Amino acid sequence: MSDEQTDSAHGSLAALAAAVSAKALPPVHLWHPERCGDSEMRIAVDGTWFHQGTPIGRPALVQLFSTILRREPDGSFVLVTPHEKLDIAVEDAPFVAVEVQSIGSGEERRLIFRLNTETLVEAGPDHPLRVDVAADGTPRPYLLVRDGLEALVARPVFYELADMALAEDALVPRLWAGGACFPFGQS
Repeated sequence: MSDEQTDSAHGSLAALAAAVSAKALPPVHLWHPERCGDSEMRIAVDGTWFHQGTPIGRPALVQLFSTILRREPDGSFVLVTPHEKLDIAVEDAPFVAVEVQSIGSGEERRLIFRLNTETLVEAGPDHPLRVDVAADGTPRPYLLVRDGLEALVARPVFYELADMALAEDALVPRLWAGGACFPFGQS
């Protein structure tokens, strides 16, 4: 695919990836409020956000909450503002990579992922891909989004990545993205 690759809702994915990188998120790493509690929220394995057991149906609200999500040093997750920090349960990863666009090939390849929150993330050294293997032997692929927050790569997207990797080198399944090489095996 080329840099002119577009999707109907977003225009040029390469241009959008650059715009997303430039967009500043709230400085949650600087916020350490004394007021703490439980948000009564959770993020399911499939990326659905719930409040008090009910799915949050407004995508804009989920997108807003996702910008104030932080991973704590102990591995837990919180929603944080300058005035309040609330625990949130995350069943696996807080995001799901639901689409990928490939631009170029081999060591020049760029991979731009769209998350379930409509966020775009370009894989590379700052946003590596990794593949864990679950206890049942199935691969569990992840993309680092930011500051310890990952996206589970949806199964159909993982199959696309695997096809790309095998097409380039069937003996050593790996994929280049953003100048970095990512193996397709247990990390």
